[in-house]
Amino acid sequence: MPVEVARPSPEQFLQLIRRQERGRLKVYLGSNAGVGKTYAMLREGSRLKKQGVDVAIGVVETHGRAETAEQIGDLEVIPPRELEYRGVTLREMDLDAVLARRPTVCLVDELAHTNAPGSRFSKRYQDVEEILRAGIHVITTVNVQHLESLYDQVERFTGVKVKERLPDSVLAEADQIVNVDLSAEDLLERMRAGKVYPPERAERAMDNFFTTGNLTRLREITLSEMAHLIDRHTRRAEADRAPMSATDRVMVGLSSRSPNAPALLRKAARLADRLNAPWYAVYIQTPAEDLTRVDAATQRAVGKNLELAQQLGGVPMTFKGPDVVRTILAFAREYDIRVIVMGKSRQPWYRRLLGGTILERLLDQSEGVDVVVVDV
Repeated sequence: MPVEVARPSPEQFLQLIRRQERGRLKVYLGSNAGVGKTYAMLREGSRLKKQGVDVAIGVVETHGRAETAEQIGDLEVIPPRELEYRGVTLREMDLDAVLARRPTVCLVDELAHTNAPGSRFSKRYQDVEEILRAGIHVITTVNVQHLESLYDQVERFTGVKVKERLPDSVLAEADQIVNVDLSAEDLLERMRAGKVYPPERAERAMDNFFTTGNLTRLREITLSEMAHLIDRHTRRAEADRAPMSATDRVMVGLSSRSPNAPALLRKAARLADRLNAPWYAVYIQTPAEDLTRVDAATQRAVGKNLELAQQLGGVPMTFKGPDVVRTILAFAREYDIRVIVMGKSRQPWYRRLLGGTILERLLDQSEGVDVVVVDV
């Protein structure tokens, strides 16, 4: 009997073609500012130039650190673009100049940076995606707390709301990630020596964000993320060589009254990522939530939640039905969902006596589907 040889699907082959057409992305990932990411990126740029590679700096942020500035050396710096905003001149990477110059490798610092108003893209990672599409290789830097899915976790233990964030998918698509590691003690010593911030700013930082506890926790998160990303790359390489196999699908149900929807979405995204599974953010629209019955603010909130789901790598969808639980289960059957993510119920006790909460009903009726309850 002839043996049937497993062959990659057309979709897998298309993914391989697209990866070959794009530039390669290398990321220096750190637990915090001052660990040496920009220094390492510039050092690599200099080594590549000595080996005959055409390297140019798209943007570099030295933050006044003499040791970092020295590493620029004779590397070519593509002049920044100047934009006027509210009477202030802002300097941003000149994306058009980078594309016109077309170096083999472009160094782009601070991947999560928000561009000035008037830029082609609002975020620097979007500039980098455009550069990669042009076939230019990019080496960049980012801190772990800028990952969108970690927003709630970082705020919880540091008390800081990280404003500049980027989708986890950007790191997931990187071809190489290097962890620039530095212990909390060594980083604090650099702070005291004025190698990260000026003395007065360093003192404020060590009293607030740069505490030993925060730095240690961020370092632990970075090491955990690195382990996961390495595992993900291994699995992706194996998938490129083998047929696509069936996998669990994850969904998270949303309503217009979900007060902690962003946190719920971030946890669902991380769970799906760990399962290596596609996931869906499903807005369950009952007749009571018809667009003709809800106000504009509610519609905007739903739209922002679905947009966040897409940024996190999920598939945002709206599914209509008269009953929330039945509609969730109908979606699960139609899309072969194996895992449903729900937040803990916040309904008052007297509502629970009138037939149970949505979560309780879902747990009771979800035979064959795992329901994961998360505290948000």
